Amino acid sequence: MCLCIGPAKSGKTLLMKKLQGDCDIDDAYQTVPTNGVNLYTIRSKDGHFDMVVREIGGSMAPIWKHYFDRVRKVIYVVDASNLCQISAAGVLLYSLLVEPKLQHVKICLTLGKMDLSYRQMRNEALLMLHFARLKREVSQNITVIEASGMEGQGIEQLRNWLFNPETLRAVGSTGNAAAAAAAANATISSK
Repeated sequence: MCLCIGPAKSGKTLLMKKLQGDCDIDDAYQTVPTNGVNLYTIRSKDGHFDMVVREIGGSMAPIWKHYFDRVRKVIYVVDASNLCQISAAGVLLYSLLVEPKLQHVKICLTLGKMDLSYRQMRNEALLMLHFARLKREVSQNITVIEASGMEGQGIEQLRNWLFNPETLRAVGSTGNAAAAAAAANATISSK
């Protein structure tokens, strides 16, 4: 199981809808803040395998811990265009990283809404999250991806991270996602 979590209004729903590929998104597209849980089925690049991603609303942060059983990967979305939110996002991220049930998960720190950010904002966001220190001090493997649900930036990187053979094997996943990873790995090595 994979979770998609982050502070309220960080862009999780739009990112998941774009990753799922079932909606046309334009400037007029609106989402409603998630006040509960949404499930998304994400297909691998070749379309043969899928993975369920559970998106939990940012307003539910106090009870996120009740969803941590059997989680193998976490997509943590931060609104990189909102520097005021990044400090609060850091506090939530640190609380996840010390959670005993999440000590062996793979984490994708997704800097969302990059279409609204200027180029240097990525570095500022990582500085505000004390990312260099964080990587040294935590046991989890953290990957950083810049993304935009509106423009589709980073969507394929996120999909590749979800179905990456190394991270799936490392966390002991079984089932369709692990089979997708093995098949993708075999295809890559045969080329």
